[in-house]
Amino acid sequence: MQAHAARVAAHADAFVDRRSRDAKHPVHDFLFTYYSFAPAKLKQWVPPHGVSLAVTSADLEACPWWQGERFVRENDRLHLNARFFKQREREFAAWVAMLCTRILGRAGRFACYGLHEWAMVYRQTAQQVRHQGYELRLPPHELAAFVESLPVCCSHYDAFRFFTAEARPMNVLQPTLDSRPDLEQGACLHANMDLYKWASKLWPWTGSDLIGECFELALMGRDLDMRASPYDLSGMGYEPVRIETPEGRAEYEREQRELAVKAAELRRRLLDLCSALSQVVVAHPPPHLFTESDEGALGQVQRAVFEG
Repeated sequence: MQAHAARVAAHADAFVDRRSRDAKHPVHDFLFTYYSFAPAKLKQWVPPHGVSLAVTSADLEACPWWQGERFVRENDRLHLNARFFKQREREFAAWVAMLCTRILGRAGRFACYGLHEWAMVYRQTAQQVRHQGYELRLPPHELAAFVESLPVCCSHYDAFRFFTAEARPMNVLQPTLDSRPDLEQGACLHANMDLYKWASKLWPWTGSDLIGECFELALMGRDLDMRASPYDLSGMGYEPVRIETPEGRAEYEREQRELAVKAAELRRRLLDLCSALSQVVVAHPPPHLFTESDEGALGQVQRAVFEG
């Protein structure tokens, strides 16, 4: 639990503080806005499905969320209540396992050099640029010329959909939501950052240790993503990775490969967990409740599932 708190608590608290002051952080806010997992949930440590903990009354006082209905306490041991596991979560776990398997089964492509962030501002005016208040490192005409000088080969749908209209035809691939399992690959910063998204969408069943480690990886990915971007964030301590130079592209690839190794291990762990979750038998309401015709029947079914 202490390791989890060390990974996430300061970042979660800092985001909540910024939000209370209507302040923005161009790097870290992404982890709480694009990825919408609540900071309070991120800070709460929970075991994964299938793991039980020895707990005391003092433990329950220190972690009051363990006293909720999602948990079962038996003989001073605590575990998640599988009766709350839903069919849609089971199906989603199977989908995530499929995606992880597909990504792990194909070679990563280390030649994008983070150009996706540049394609998002390609031929935009200063008023159109997403991160207002931060200067671009190159004038607009030089930025456009650089984007045009290299192949653009983004395989990630959620990055590609933010390309400017002028940049989209330049991409070698044309990712869609449906083609995600066919195109995503293990070198992609955003595919690796998304491990946090997939793991957190299956909270609490995936457990906080994996979610916290995926958050930490996503933070490292976001750091590289923005240092290699066209924005000048040096005033905030983010020295640029100048991908507009051969040396910068080599540096980007080196860091990208290091992150890909870390991501592969987390992806294997997520695959194992999701494979197990996809086999969990989902609790169903008693059949006789489906014969009820009065207006309270739906409420009876819901109570049977969630309270039974």
